[in-house]
Amino acid sequence: MTTLWSGLADGALYALVGVGYNIVLLASGVFNFANAQLIMLGTYLAYFAAVTLKLPLVPTVLIGAAAVALIAVAEERLAIRPLMGRRDSHATLITSVGVAVAIDGIVLRIWGSQPKAVPAPLSSKPLNLLGGTIEPTALLLIVLVIVVGVGLHVLSKKTMIGLGSLASAEDREAAMARGVNVRALAIGAFALAGLIAGAFGVVVGSGTYANPGLGDNLALFGFVAIAIGGSGSQIGSLIGGFATGIIYAEVSRYTNADWPQIVVFALFLLILLTRPRGLFGGAVERQV
Repeated sequence: MTTLWSGLADGALYALVGVGYNIVLLASGVFNFANAQLIMLGTYLAYFAAVTLKLPLVPTVLIGAAAVALIAVAEERLAIRPLMGRRDSHATLITSVGVAVAIDGIVLRIWGSQPKAVPAPLSSKPLNLLGGTIEPTALLLIVLVIVVGVGLHVLSKKTMIGLGSLASAEDREAAMARGVNVRALAIGAFALAGLIAGAFGVVVGSGTYANPGLGDNLALFGFVAIAIGGSGSQIGSLIGGFATGIIYAEVSRYTNADWPQIVVFALFLLILLTRPRGLFGGAVERQV
């Protein structure tokens, strides 16, 4: 059971990245590859606020959330918006990768390559649950990611803002003709994704450290999570992320270090070949 808890904790990280990807994807149709780097940046801001400035938990979370949200908005305005509406659908993906590389470089320049320890918001004494052990902060991460993912799913399906975001992502011009402010929705989606990434900096960083390589690792497995669960589905992101973490942990337990990634990406390729839109991605319907 301890292995399962470990897989759920890692899966929560991958699900968090997938949820961030889908926030922007659902509102603007843009795949923001830099979202994982925003989470990584959030861990460094948590370290800066909690260790360097010696601030308590609440100001640390607020500083990380606000700062990363502002950076995400700047990304949308400078790297994404100028390319929106072009026929080349890969242009925004390329610029988001450029933003990810820039964030990596800035982090290395400011904090160096050595990982930084982020103080845990809860006790480090392991809990015994259902026959296994898990640290309280890891359990908090799992619960918070589920709450955020389910909440965003409800928001996208049950509110006018969510429905407007879906319409904007599906057909930008038609949504504009219907009076949907697609620019406001896009910038709001980037801000929300950045706010969540920054707010999670403390709980993520306490388990992984503030590590400059964290963004690249999360980006890869976060992409696997939404590919398995289905792009555009927040529930799919949760299921895909947790499934990826559990499979990786269970394979690691019974094999050597070479096999977990092989098994995860073999499953990833199998799903792409059999269900290109993922397990929970619905078919796209268009009126002709």
